[in-house]
Amino acid sequence: MLLLEILSDLVKIDDILFIVKSSSSTSEIKSNSLSIKQRENWITIGDNNDPAHLHVNSNLIKAIEFIQEKKSERTSFSVRFLDSNGDRTLVAFFTKMYDEMSHLDLPRKKIYDELCLKYGSIKKI
Repeated sequence: MLLLEILSDLVKIDDILFIVKSSSSTSEIKSNSLSIKQRENWITIGDNNDPAHLHVNSNLIKAIEFIQEKKSERTSFSVRFLDSNGDRTLVAFFTKMYDEMSHLDLPRKKIYDELCLKYGSIKKI
């Protein structure tokens, strides 16, 4: 239930970029106007009839990390979903965190901080 709650909070925020990556491909989907539902152990982000949507097996996600990663000019903000091996299976990046002058968007950062506070910086599921 916790996984569905976190993902539900994320899809309500505009400009979240969900990324699923394997060794041979990457899939990206923006959060804007996505629906979310759970049926048995599968959480569907987006609509099955849309050109892009995600299916997340809630039984295989074992941990969540809120990450602030310093880059050369900016810091990236993400929520990472990990499997039992600690491998990242899904990540939700907060995009549009900076304005055209490279200043951090403080109201947007507050949204990230509030989610981090609500769920904890690292949460085992």
